[in-house]
Amino acid sequence: MKTIAAGLLLLLAALVGGCGGPDKGPAFELTDITGADFGRDIRLTDHTGKPRSLAEFKGKVVVVFFGYTHCPDVCPVTLAELAMVAKELGPDAGRMQALFITVDPERDTREVLAKYVPAFNPSFLGLYGDMDATLRTAKEFKVYFHKQGAKAGEYTVDHSAGTYIYDPQGRLRLFASYGQGAPKLLHDIRLLLQGA
Repeated sequence: MKTIAAGLLLLLAALVGGCGGPDKGPAFELTDITGADFGRDIRLTDHTGKPRSLAEFKGKVVVVFFGYTHCPDVCPVTLAELAMVAKELGPDAGRMQALFITVDPERDTREVLAKYVPAFNPSFLGLYGDMDATLRTAKEFKVYFHKQGAKAGEYTVDHSAGTYIYDPQGRLRLFASYGQGAPKLLHDIRLLLQGA
């Protein structure tokens, strides 16, 4: 009788343990936008002169950020945070690709991007295109930007300040609004590298 009672208790414990509901997936700290119907591709040139598209980076977590080299705060802070993430990833940093897309193609030439972007991390790529390509790419990512100021060379560019993160299969998975910080970026990028 004791054996039957013990068996029933084990069965009951197993049934109760299985009632936790459906798996809710990975515990991301950033905004999960899996299934988004934007940010499907990029067709720009990198700071080495090579044409680039998102498909080339399959197998890596790809981090996309829009900004410009004369930006006084948001852009260098975000790139510095991504550089910290790369450093913390150690050997896995080779499985992450950061792409900085300029919204100021007038000043952010290939040469300017080649000096600016790799200064944060040698593997980071600066991407540019003419104004039509820049507008097309910004529209694809739902990114806003607008030049402020009339003097040539003396203007700022208001722009959306968010980071888009793709998994190694090339799917857009996460959005990080400005100010989330390197620890959250690192946490979620590690999850994606682990197959989340």
